[in-house]
Formats: sequence, C-alpha cells, structure tokens
Amino acid sequence: MKKLQYKWIALSVVTLGSLMVAIDSTIVILALPAMLQDLHSDLVRMTWVITSYLLISTVLLLSFGRMADMFGRVRLYNLGFLVFTIGSVLCGLAPNDLFLIAARVLQGAGGAMLNANAMAIITEVFPPGERGTAMGFNSITWGAGSVLGPVLGGLILSLASWRWIFLVNLPVGLIAMLAAYFLLHEIAPRQRREPFDILGALLFCIGLVGLLFGLLEGISVGWRSPLIVALLLIGLIALLAFLWRERHYASPMLNLQLFSNRVYAFSVLAAMLQSLAVFAVNFLVIFYLQGVRGYSPLVAALLILPLPLFISLVGPLGGRWADRIGGAIPATIGLAIQALALVLLGLLTPTTPYWQLALILALMGIGGSFFWSPNTSTAMSAAPRSHLSVASATLNTLRNVGMIFSFAVALDVAAVSMPPALVASVFLGTVGHLAPAIAQAFTAAMDHAFLASALICVLAIACSLVRADKGPQLTGLTSAPLQPTASERQE
Repeated sequence: MKKLQYKWIALSVVTLGSLMVAIDSTIVILALPAMLQDLHSDLVRMTWVITSYLLISTVLLLSFGRMADMFGRVRLYNLGFLVFTIGSVLCGLAPNDLFLIAARVLQGAGGAMLNANAMAIITEVFPPGERGTAMGFNSITWGAGSVLGPVLGGLILSLASWRWIFLVNLPVGLIAMLAAYFLLHEIAPRQRREPFDILGALLFCIGLVGLLFGLLEGISVGWRSPLIVALLLIGLIALLAFLWRERHYASPMLNLQLFSNRVYAFSVLAAMLQSLAVFAVNFLVIFYLQGVRGYSPLVAALLILPLPLFISLVGPLGGRWADRIGGAIPATIGLAIQALALVLLGLLTPTTPYWQLALILALMGIGGSFFWSPNTSTAMSAAPRSHLSVASATLNTLRNVGMIFSFAVALDVAAVSMPPALVASVFLGTVGHLAPAIAQAFTAAMDHAFLASALICVLAIACSLVRADKGPQLTGLTSAPLQPTASERQE
C-alpha cells in the first residue's frame, strides 16, 4: 500500500516539474517584442533568448543523466528545481539582453536536470503494465502547459511587465522544491565507483554546439561562409570523436549498448524525427495567423489552442492503449495522423476558414497523444533499470535536437521563396498584417515547410514500424532485462 501511494506521489511531483518547464517553453515567445523594446535589443539577440535555453538543455541532458545514475536521480532532480528557479528570478531581474541570455542558459541547465530524470523516476516507480498510463498523464502536463503558457503570458503582459513571466516561477519553484525534498526518495542503488566521463561530455558539448550554431547561423550568414563551414566541421569531428571514445571508454557517459536493442534504438530515432517534423508547427501557424490573417499575438496564441487541448484530452487514452497492446501500433498510428495533418496544413491559403485550421490542429494533437506516451513507454521499458536516467536523457537529448533542427529547417525551407529579412521578422512576430502579395508568398513558403515536415514524419513512421515491439516486457542490455521487481509483482 505504501509503495502504491508513493508511485502516485512521485508522479505528482514530476508532473509539477514538467508543468513549470512546459509553461516556460510556451510563454516566452509572446513576450519577445516587449523584451526587445524594453532592453533596447535587436532581433538576433532576442532569437537567442529562445535558442540558448533549448541549446544548453540539449547539451547537458546526457551529462546530467549520467551523473544522476552515479549520484542519485532524486538528488539531481531536486537540484534542478533550485537551479531552474534561480535562473527564472535572474531572467526577471535582467538589466540587459546579454544578462537575460545568460540567465536563460542557467534556467536551461535546471530544465535539463529536471528533464533528464523525470521519465526515469516514473519508469522506476511504476510497474511495466502501468508505465504507459503514467506517462500519458504526464503528457497532459505538456499539453496543459501549452494551453496555460499563452493565456497566462497574455494576462501578464496586459497587466504587468514582461519580467513577471519569469518571476511567477519563484513561488511555484519553491513549492516544487519543498515537495521534491520531503516526498521523493531514492530507489535504485547509485554507481559511485564509476568515474564521470568528463572528456566525453566535453566532446559531446563541442560537437552539438558546433553543429547547432552552424545550422542556425547559416540561415542568415550563408552556408558558404568560412565561419559556418568551420563550425559544422568542428561539430562533426567532435561528435565522431565522442562516439569513438564512448565505444572504448570503460565507464562511458553514453552507453552505446543501449542502441544494440532494436526497440530502444528505433523508438529514440522515431522520437527525434517526430520532433523534427512537428516542433515548428506552432511557430508557423502562429505567424501565419499574425502576418497573413492579421490577428494580434495573444489572439493568435489562443486560436492555436485546439492542438494542446487535444493532447491533454487524448494523452491518457494513448497511454492506456499502449499498456494493453504495446507501444508500436499506437505510436505508428499517431505518426500517420500527424503526417496527414501536416499535408492538410500544406494546403492552407490566406483565406482558409479558421474552422478548417482548428480541425487540422485537433488532428495534430490527437496524433501527438497517440505517439508520445506509447513511444516513450516503449523506449524506457526497453532500457536496463541501472541506466534509466541515461536512457531517458538520451531520448530527451535527441528529441531536443529534433526540436532545434525543426526550427532551422522551417526557416530554411520558407526562405527559398521569401526574402530572408522578411522571414526572420515574421517568425519573431514583429511584422503585422502583411500586404496581400507578400501574404500569398509567405503562405506558399509556409506550405512548403509543412510538406517537408510531412516527409520527415513518414521517415518516423518507417522507424516505428521496423522495431520489433511485442509489448512492455522488453530487454535493454542483453544481460539486463527490465522486468517487474518482486514488490511490483505483489501489486
């Protein structure tokens, strides 16, 4: 009975942390114009307010996942609340744009600590037959955060300074910290004798930062720029060196044996491709509603709510379905629904009725609900219990890589048929209602980006189909199957 109660307590605390991160990821975009004006900044630096958070969170996920397996998942999760809250307060007090970007880096580090361990904690406390349901409930949080972020952000911006979108995290963060400290406890033994792979972590950071900087800046600087070519080469060489070291190092940060498991490997790849395909959808649709249809940023954010609302409503159903028949079928169906929605988005025109857009966004939400928790549950059930944090961090890392690249791919495809300066302005929400000719050109460019995303989603479907998913009883490393413990069987 005590174990039964603790798993729901742990899920509640993890869900609170996920809610903080989810709201923060959606609330900032609305405040960009106000930040730009108040801090006397420019568009390039304001872009890094978003990308710096996601970049540092992506770079540190694997490192924190490895550290959690060594020093304790709950301990690092609690520290994540503290770092995230401190970063939020510093963002709210930022005197200039560089300070704000630095504070967002700190906030991203706290978010990485939370994200690296959230799914590992859920996987650890729930038996295999209930993990999909638990992750389905946790996915509601992300949908709720996507709903609350624009609404809360609009209310704050209409009543107070943009600084309060960060300062509101202080009371929530304090409550979450106290809850985690008093309610969570370690279950798995820590691997204290294994050294931390500092060189591996450094190579991974250099490789990922080099590639991401090169891909993001190449859109505006030009792909033939010597700086961009150098960044891409450095990133590629560093990542190859990282993989070589992890293959030969006795205590690697990333255990490559995880990818010898067919289910885990293709589940992670499907998650990365799905993020690459769909993460830019919110940005594209919001700026379509602003630039082409002429809605204000707040109204545009409210009109996109069918997507997160259906993620919240359908999320638990996808998890329960996965618990009954395994994750591959629900995840593949979810990807197919999202691919269809992307094709339909690629048919938008400047005069498309909103009800049609709302139905398409609802389809996107339903597809995401059927994919996320079943795919995550399948991946985590395939991971060995002693490496849950690294497995979770690896999954989140590649998903975040897909998110960052999704934004870059969307900009690059759209820029083919639009002037780059206009594309940058529209995507940052600083351009009002476009002239009819420009609106038509932007819509055509946006449609191309949606169709490119649909093709990427088809690749994700292929990855989801080829994995040999036979239900939740899957093996991680060949010698360490993730089976129910004795206490789990008693439940």
